[in-house]
Amino acid sequence: MSTVPAEVLPTGALSGRGSATDDEVAAAPLAPRARLLPALAAVYRAQLSRARVARIPLLFVATFQSVGIMVLMRGVVDGGSEARAVVAGSTVLVVAFVALNLLAQYFGQLRATGGLDHYATLPVPPAAVVLGAAGAYASFTVPGTAVTAVAGSVLFGLPLGHLWILAAVVPLAGAALAGLGAALGLLAPRQELATLLGQLGMSAALLLGVLPAERLPEPIGWARDLLPSTYGVEALARTFDPDPDWAAVALDLAVCGVVGVVSLAVATWAYRRAAVR
Repeated sequence: MSTVPAEVLPTGALSGRGSATDDEVAAAPLAPRARLLPALAAVYRAQLSRARVARIPLLFVATFQSVGIMVLMRGVVDGGSEARAVVAGSTVLVVAFVALNLLAQYFGQLRATGGLDHYATLPVPPAAVVLGAAGAYASFTVPGTAVTAVAGSVLFGLPLGHLWILAAVVPLAGAALAGLGAALGLLAPRQELATLLGQLGMSAALLLGVLPAERLPEPIGWARDLLPSTYGVEALARTFDPDPDWAAVALDLAVCGVVGVVSLAVATWAYRRAAVR
């Protein structure tokens, strides 16, 4: 049998098994974090697909609830500013039911069941998770808001010509309410409390949005001014006038937009806070 000097053998051969070099031993670098917009689009598509499957019955409930409220109010409200407030408030209530209530429950469930850990392991920016879910839940309300607005306008004899404003009201009011719902769900220490806060938020949107502002006591009116959905309701209600004040409509929508940015920023911070715990 021939022999080979030990000096010419690889280091790993002396031990009978190969050993990796320093470069091979070093841990492989992690995948780079995804950019915000592609990650946001991916989360949005995934959440919208999930909402279509799991939330369609609830969208019917939200729409039926708003139409039922308008039918009930038709017996006490004949027309004028009160009718405009009822129709606008019932329309935005569909957004509040889904974007605020259901999103608060969703994030509360994610936090309670460890679902946030799954997102934390992905190379996805926290803002993409929050914005994608909020955008999906807000856009999911479009059919319900359109049906409610048309049904209410026909029921109370209001003009249909300016309902195109829903293209601005739904995303802006939806962003404000979805950010609030996500923040409530992520900050609530228990899943049951997240559900309760979501329900209370939707109830506030119902009571303070559907009832005409001039019939509310002054302290309740101050609380109404603090509710993000109020400005979406006001913007939509103004467009039912024969000659809408578009400057006031734009101001209400701008307030909705600012509140939406702030609430989504708070929700993103709450997501980071919850994900590291």
